[in-house]
Amino acid sequence: KNVIFSDELKRGSKIEKTLEQSQKTILSIMYVCQIEGKEALEILKKKTMFSEDIINSEIDKLIKNQLVNEDRNSLTEKGRSSLCVVLAGGVFDIIHPGHIHTLNAAKELGDVLVVVVATDNTAVKMKKRRPLHAQEQRQELVNSLSTVDLCLIGQEDDIFKTVNHVKPQIIALGYDQIHQEKFITEGCKKIKLDAKVARLQSPIPESSSSKIQKEYGESIHGI
Repeated sequence: KNVIFSDELKRGSKIEKTLEQSQKTILSIMYVCQIEGKEALEILKKKTMFSEDIINSEIDKLIKNQLVNEDRNSLTEKGRSSLCVVLAGGVFDIIHPGHIHTLNAAKELGDVLVVVVATDNTAVKMKKRRPLHAQEQRQELVNSLSTVDLCLIGQEDDIFKTVNHVKPQIIALGYDQIHQEKFITEGCKKIKLDAKVARLQSPIPESSSSKIQKEYGESIHGI
């Protein structure tokens, strides 16, 4: 009898955990839709594979717990603070294993990973060369990665405009990024954002876009 009762408790705990995860998933997707200015319902149905009835039932619970607004499309302040959003950035011209490992590590720091790709002009300043792919192509490429919840094109004049729009709890810097942690921290203070800076270590530091292009030269266009 005790064994049966124990099994029931385990099943109950598992169901509760799954429910919590499903609600966290819904909150994450709604956050991304909010950033993009999109209606959440159709995207929720597509990404969660839940029926509309189940989604509406979950949203009802989230509204009751004051995590979602009555509009059923946006998070309350409490709902937003329940998510840990991680922001990462880079050029992402030639996706390589170093990028994948770094983005996976960034995603593990929170619930939602937002990636900002540099504009073409910013990429030239950073890399001293024109990127092989235009900013829209690089955005589409990064958006296709399963680890990434949302990819945005950055601002040329002020990187903190995007930071303020996303309002991440964590800003993840790659091992080879030139941004100084102090610069990021002070910039966040100016926009009154309490965000932590995490320096990520790539397990494949020898893998870089510059090295790949240097090795293949002009022939890279034929790959």
